[in-house]
Amino acid sequence: MRWNRVVVMVVALAPTCVRAQESYKVEALKEAPPAGLSDAIKAQLNGQGYRVVDDQGNAYAEFWLRKAVPASSAPAGPKGAVQFPFLAEGELLGALRFSGEGHDYRDQTIAPGVYTLRYGLQPVNGDHLGVSTYRDYALLLRAEDDKDVAPLAQQPLEEESAGAAGTSHPAVLMLLSAPKPSVTEPSMVHDEQADTWGAVVPLNLAVTGGSGTSPYALQLVLVGFGG
Repeated sequence: MRWNRVVVMVVALAPTCVRAQESYKVEALKEAPPAGLSDAIKAQLNGQGYRVVDDQGNAYAEFWLRKAVPASSAPAGPKGAVQFPFLAEGELLGALRFSGEGHDYRDQTIAPGVYTLRYGLQPVNGDHLGVSTYRDYALLLRAEDDKDVAPLAQQPLEEESAGAAGTSHPAVLMLLSAPKPSVTEPSMVHDEQADTWGAVVPLNLAVTGGSGTSPYALQLVLVGFGG
């Protein structure tokens, strides 16, 4: 499956009209992962999540992160065009719920519902030369299509994610490094130039050979999309 050209900067879950004067915040969501997830997936997620709300207090998107995401090594900065080389492609990161109509980074319409989030890399081919500084994305898959915790290979990952958008292109949400890697409390970052808002949240990593988990902050840009 070929990923079409997109303009880089962010993960998008935004509606088609984003107003610069709007503001967003992220807050703790004291609610268990949605019932639409399989028991196997649900058991891997934190018991509480996050809710992004607009300046009127309206819920925008809700997401839950995995309790412990396998990592091949401790984070040590980008490796070439990959910001998170310690993550395996197809690895489960969490789950997301849209109460209303959503949109991905390409402004594809995503129907209300529950989706899993899996780590993916933008393919290196002629379609993507010069498009993005980095290749890291979270891909949305419909909860009813994704019931196993094991990582997905590239082809089924992209095909099942395309089903979430109802198109031939995966439903992609860009992942970015957090402005402050040591952040452990959720916060929102506004990129005024791109007119995007990103949720900075701690992802708990279980590093191979280590004990327990350690938080690593990354950014999901939830408002705004590329061309």
